[in-house]
Amino acid sequence: MDEQQPELRWAPLPPQPKRTGRVWAIIGLVVAVIAIVAALLFFLLPRGDAPTPTESATRTPSMSSSPSPSGSPTAAPEPSETSVATPPPVPDPTIEGFRGQVSGWLNDAPRGLDIVAGATGQDALPVVDTLQQDAQRLSDAQPPSSIAAAWEDGVAAYAERLTELRTAISDDADVASAVDAARAAAQELRSLVGL
Repeated sequence: MDEQQPELRWAPLPPQPKRTGRVWAIIGLVVAVIAIVAALLFFLLPRGDAPTPTESATRTPSMSSSPSPSGSPTAAPEPSETSVATPPPVPDPTIEGFRGQVSGWLNDAPRGLDIVAGATGQDALPVVDTLQQDAQRLSDAQPPSSIAAAWEDGVAAYAERLTELRTAISDDADVASAVDAARAAAQELRSLVGL
């Protein structure tokens, strides 16, 4: 039983595979990240070529501090009066246009107060918060000059009634009368603009 054994010979080991592809891939990724960061910085950081604020036309002329040959200070040349661009006055809105602007908030008031009247306890507070935000928006709206004073007084009264309503809900006091008072104040505003 002579089996032939393979003959062993010493041979050099095969060379290790080159990893230059991985190295170049890593270098490429690093360069791409640097390029992205540079692009973001370029677009997001303010540049020095931003417009500078214009000087007011009410600037006073300044005196030069360098003496003239005669020894007396010379006045700097008078700056030319440049007109500052003032925005045109806001046109007085019409009642119809103003009604269209505020009708959404005024129409939400009775519905919101109905929800508050039907809610129990602290469940009504988010609705009152929303109505108070609407009252702030009503306060910020520019009314026609013909109803401006009555509008401001009416919005202030409505906001005060909503504050009283919130307090009544928090204290578990007479919520129904506070709802009625807020409803009356909202109705005054609605009738003021013709809703």
